[in-house]
Amino acid sequence: MASPLPTTTTTTTAEKIRIDEEEEAANEVAVPAEGGRGTWKHAAFHVATTIATPAAYAPLPFALSSLGWPLGSKRNLKDSPKFPNFNGIECLFCCYAYALWVVGISNGKCVSSLVGGTLTTWYSSLLIASLWKWNGQNHITYRLLGQSIFGFWGYWSIAFFQQVASLGNNIAIQIAAGSSLKAVYKYYHPDGALTLQHFIIFFGAFELFLSQFPDIHSLRWVNALCTFSTIGFAGTTIGVTIYNGKKIDRSSVSYSLQGSSSSKAFKAFNALGAIAFSFGDAMLPEIQNTVREPAKKNTYKGVSAAYVVIVLSYWQLAFWGYWAFGSQVQPYILSSLTIPQWTIVMANLFAVIQISGCYQIYCRPTYIFFQEKLSSQKTSNRIPFRNCLIRLLLTSVYMVVITLIAAAMPFFGDFVSICGAVGFTPLDFVFPALAYLKAGRMPKNRTAHRSMQIINITIATWFSVVAVLGCIGAIRFIVEDVRTYKFFHDM
Repeated sequence: MASPLPTTTTTTTAEKIRIDEEEEAANEVAVPAEGGRGTWKHAAFHVATTIATPAAYAPLPFALSSLGWPLGSKRNLKDSPKFPNFNGIECLFCCYAYALWVVGISNGKCVSSLVGGTLTTWYSSLLIASLWKWNGQNHITYRLLGQSIFGFWGYWSIAFFQQVASLGNNIAIQIAAGSSLKAVYKYYHPDGALTLQHFIIFFGAFELFLSQFPDIHSLRWVNALCTFSTIGFAGTTIGVTIYNGKKIDRSSVSYSLQGSSSSKAFKAFNALGAIAFSFGDAMLPEIQNTVREPAKKNTYKGVSAAYVVIVLSYWQLAFWGYWAFGSQVQPYILSSLTIPQWTIVMANLFAVIQISGCYQIYCRPTYIFFQEKLSSQKTSNRIPFRNCLIRLLLTSVYMVVITLIAAAMPFFGDFVSICGAVGFTPLDFVFPALAYLKAGRMPKNRTAHRSMQIINITIATWFSVVAVLGCIGAIRFIVEDVRTYKFFHDM
């Protein structure tokens, strides 16, 4: 007589397999798969979109004007040689050569801050990229990388600073996008009734649509367009800035610092925060997770390629913007430009396109954080389109909050400074230096080990001071602006 089949055991095993598969499928929505498909070019697009935004380098001339720009002991910008008449490619090469000449002869603290910020963030980005799988595990977010090195406090400190950076950045760039859209609107409808707040809302609605894309990699072609828009914005704005500067009576342009001693000090503190914001990239581990193996090498190449774009755009716009308008330059450089109007419209359109991609990269940590919390609950996944509904709900709440704050307090320069001081400085300057030391990835050569240790400790210490000073300056100017303007003021 044949023995009965073990139906109970088979059924139990099949049920366990089915449950495990359902749990894995639910977790895949919240946690990206290990490894990526992007090339180093995609990494360059993402990094350039994250850092080199119009909202990031548009405030740089204003930051330089707040720090001052002494060109040697006996030279002044008014005494610098007149810019000759060049056209086309010759003008671009002359711009870059002149910018390098300015850096070479300058001993100003503003130039050292700009050059120092560029080199330090490039170095820090390479440090973060080198920590990819440093302990054999894949850390797909900045928070998880912090947890793997510093434990519990590493996770939550990174989560806090990253949220400050992403929220503050998106408030600032939504104000910038609204300002650019309003400028285009006023060009075609000078007497139009729409205000800055309307365009901030319009931009928020568009970002809500882009937020329904599942991850950063799904936006790679959007970010490619944004990278080219960055180059277009930089080229157009630099050219128009030089043109405006040549049309201005140069004897009327002042480069002296305005205000009392305390006011100058707070302006300098505020400027340090703005410069830190300009080099902010609090998303590199998330970007690196989208890159195919060898992830370290591809990220190194992508970061370095992105910084070529940054040097070519940041330095020129910062130097020429300050040269053209002096201490009267506006926090958002496009607001200082007056002629020719059609090129200003084109620059504003480039700015809006680029900002739309940057916004998406910075809102992703918030989306992932809350989506992980909701998706990790032991709830059934039987509701159709459940994850799409969760994403729509989260992104809608996020967009309403950011849009409301941006519309109520459209103080672009203030948000730039406090976001740079409190959010980006810890993440992009302090943490990478300390994390590399803590992870024990130092070179074995004793001389190189000691040199790198000194460099990293110096960076962490100095930029901790910068974060405090920048925060003080930003808070002071936010308080002043709240007293001066009403909420929902049409700037």
